[in-house]
Amino acid sequence: MPSNRTRLIAGNWKMNNDVPAAKELASALVEKVSADNGVEVVVCPPTIDLACTSHKIEGSAIKLGAQNVYWEASGAYTGETSCAMLKSVDAAYCIIGHSERRDYFHETDADENKKARALIAAGITPIFCCGESLETREAGEHVAFVTAQIRAGLDGVEIDSADQLVIAYEPIWAIGTGKTATAADAQEVCGAIRATLAEIYGEELAGGIRVLYGGSAKPENIAGFLAEEDVDGALVGGASLKADDFAAMVEKAGE
Repeated sequence: MPSNRTRLIAGNWKMNNDVPAAKELASALVEKVSADNGVEVVVCPPTIDLACTSHKIEGSAIKLGAQNVYWEASGAYTGETSCAMLKSVDAAYCIIGHSERRDYFHETDADENKKARALIAAGITPIFCCGESLETREAGEHVAFVTAQIRAGLDGVEIDSADQLVIAYEPIWAIGTGKTATAADAQEVCGAIRATLAEIYGEELAGGIRVLYGGSAKPENIAGFLAEEDVDGALVGGASLKADDFAAMVEKAGE
């Protein structure tokens, strides 16, 4: 990985942890996650836990991310959360385009595009997720599918610096299934993602944008992914709910 890209380990807690559990996990992470190993660390709790988690990690090496956002500034959008609301709890990142949002809640590339624009305008970095189904991979269409998601989701989305955008490649068939892509699988798609970003933003800017791998990433396999040229970190699901496992992944990323 080029030295101009800082490794990033982000934890997606998904719909887990009530407020007491979130406080407990956040406090444990503050104790266990190294502040000086050169790795950027983000935790993304459910909306109900954002404020308490923000308070617990304040002053630590850990940054706050959200799991979702709506693109309108305010109004009659029951159940939604605006960029300004995320800013008010010091959220620096926000996951968008996760396959669970696309599948269960029928979000489209156009939706993710609006979210990306709103977040960047608000000074929050999107963690833009993309990934293919098992059927698409077995058909040999995975690279074309993922790069099409990138082009559609980022169409007209302007950035001035590489730190305004993070991409997370998460093959759908490897999320929560225990199945994991090989390091070579991840590099194939992450390399194609970076090439697509170069088409959109130019070689220099694309060379600084971080591309993460997600999908059953854990302490036992993260080193293999991080050894690949275009994999700059991980978006971690289940392992992010265990302080020891998540801290171990951060430690390995700093080696």
